[in-house]
Amino acid sequence: GIYRREAMAIVGLSWVLATVLGALPFLFSGTCARPPIKIVAGVDGVFVSSSRWEIWKRWNLRTAIEPQQCDILSAVLSAGPRGLSEYSLKAETGNPAAADEFRRMAASKDWSGVLQLPGEGSRFTPADRVSHFRLEWVTVGLIDAMFESQSGFSTTGATVLTELDDSWLVPHCILFWRASTHFLGGLGIIVLFVVILGQGAAGKALMRAEMPGPTKEGSTARMQHTAWLFGGVYLVLNGVLAGILMLLGVSLFDALCHAFATMATGGFSTYTASVAHFQQLPGISSVMIEGVITLFMFLAGANFMLLFLVVIGRWRIPLADAEFRLYALIVVILSLVILATGMLLHDPGFGSLPHAVRIVVFQVVSIQTTTGFVTADFDQWNSFSRLLLVLTMFVGGCSGGTAGGMKVIRYVLLVKILRIEMEHSYHPRVVRLLRMGGKPVEDQELRRSILVYFGVLSILFLLGWVCVVALEPMATWSGHEGNKLIDSATAVAATLNNIGPGLGVVGATQNFSGFCGINKLLFTLLMMVGRLEIFPVLVLFLPGFWKTN
Repeated sequence: GIYRREAMAIVGLSWVLATVLGALPFLFSGTCARPPIKIVAGVDGVFVSSSRWEIWKRWNLRTAIEPQQCDILSAVLSAGPRGLSEYSLKAETGNPAAADEFRRMAASKDWSGVLQLPGEGSRFTPADRVSHFRLEWVTVGLIDAMFESQSGFSTTGATVLTELDDSWLVPHCILFWRASTHFLGGLGIIVLFVVILGQGAAGKALMRAEMPGPTKEGSTARMQHTAWLFGGVYLVLNGVLAGILMLLGVSLFDALCHAFATMATGGFSTYTASVAHFQQLPGISSVMIEGVITLFMFLAGANFMLLFLVVIGRWRIPLADAEFRLYALIVVILSLVILATGMLLHDPGFGSLPHAVRIVVFQVVSIQTTTGFVTADFDQWNSFSRLLLVLTMFVGGCSGGTAGGMKVIRYVLLVKILRIEMEHSYHPRVVRLLRMGGKPVEDQELRRSILVYFGVLSILFLLGWVCVVALEPMATWSGHEGNKLIDSATAVAATLNNIGPGLGVVGATQNFSGFCGINKLLFTLLMMVGRLEIFPVLVLFLPGFWKTN
C-alpha cells in the first residue's frame, strides 16, 4: 500500500497534471480570450496599449494616439468582435473619413496583427463580420489556458474569456469542456482514487484533501463507502437540476452546463452575462430558473451526508447539526441586512421589494457557496453591502459539500477553541475538552490544525495581495488607480477561496483577462491551494518532503 506522504504527493501532482491536460483543449481549439488593445487615459494623453507576448506585464506596449484615432478605436472596441461596417463606423464616430483613417492605421506596422480590414480573415470567418472593420482578437495562450483549466477543476469559476456568447471566438465544445471541468472538480478527482485505493491512512489522506473539514460523527467510517455515497448524491443532484432546468425551457446544452457549474459550486456559465442572460429570453421564467439554481447552490454548499440522511427520512439530524444551522443562518441574516441596506440607500438595480429579494438572495447564496453566478452587478451596491459580500468569501460552505472557502465548521470550532484558551488564561488548571454536538472531539490534533490553518491562510492572502499590488501595472485600471488596493485584495480572496468574481476590475461584469501573466500564474496557484486546503500543494515545495527517511 501507499502511505500518507505518498498520498499527499498523489493529491498535489495529480492536480498539477489535471491543470496542464485541461489547458490543452483551450490551446488546440484556437479559443479567443480578449481584444488586442486597451485604451488608457493618462495625465499626458491617451494611449493604446497592446496585450501581446508579455509575461511580466500586461498592456505594457504604449502608443500615443490622436483624438480621432481614439474615437475610431473606441467605437470598434465597443462593437465587440464583429466590428463595424463602413457606414456604422462613420456614424458612430461622426467622422466621414473614419474608414480611410482606419485603413491608414492598419497599413502601419505598428498596428500589424491588431486591426483587420473588410475582406481579411480566413475562409471560415463568419459572413456577418468579414465585411466589417474590426479587431483581431487574441487567442488563448498557455498561461490563460492553465488559468481557465485550474479555475474549472478547482470550481472557482474565474475566467479570462470575454465573449462567451460568440461561438466563433469560444466554440460550444469549449463551453462544454469548461462545464465538464467543474463536474470533475466538484466530484473530486481524488475520490476516484479512494474508490480504487481503498481505506487506510492513504485513503483518509486523499479524502481529507478532497472533502476537507473535521469528520462528523454521522459520517461513514469506511472511506470507500463515503466516496461512493458522496458521488451518488452528487450525480443525482446534477441529474435532477438539469431535468428541472429543461422543464423550465432551458436547452439541454445550457441545462447540463449550468447544472454542472451549480452542483460543483463553480460558476462557469455559457453566457457572458451569467445567469442574468435568462432574463433576456422570451417565453421562459427567469424568476423560476434563478429560484431553482439558488436552491441547488444552497444544497451544494451543505454537507452531502446530511442530504442523504434527509432522503432516508432522518430529517431531524440536519436541524441538530451546528454547522448546517450556522450556514443557513448566515445566508438569512446576510440577505436581510443587505436587502435592508440596499433598499434604504436605493442601490442601483434593486427596484421593487420582490425584485430586490430575488437578486439579493441569489447573490448572497452564490457568494456564500463560492459558486460565483451573477444576476446583478453587485459592484454597484453600497460599500457596506460589498464589504459583507467580501467577508462572506472567507466563510464558504459546509464540510462534505462541494463549496470552497474556509468552511463554516472551522469557524464553529475556532470560537470553541478561543473560548477554551481564554478560560485557560485565568484558570490554567481547568481542563476543557473540545466538543462538537455535545461529544468530545476525538482528533487530538484538531485544535492545533484549526489555528494553523487560519494562520497559514491569512499569511497566503496577505502575501498574494502584496504580490498582485507590486507586480500589476497601473494601466490595468485605465486611469482608476485608486481602486488598485481593493480590487487586488478581492482578486486574491476570490481565487484563494474559489469564489470567482471580486470587485472592480474583477467584479460581477468583469473578468481576469486584464491581469499580467505572472499574476495569472499566482492566481492559478492560489486556486489550487484553496481547493486542496493548502497543505497538499505547499508541501510539494518543501525539499524535505521528497527526501527518503
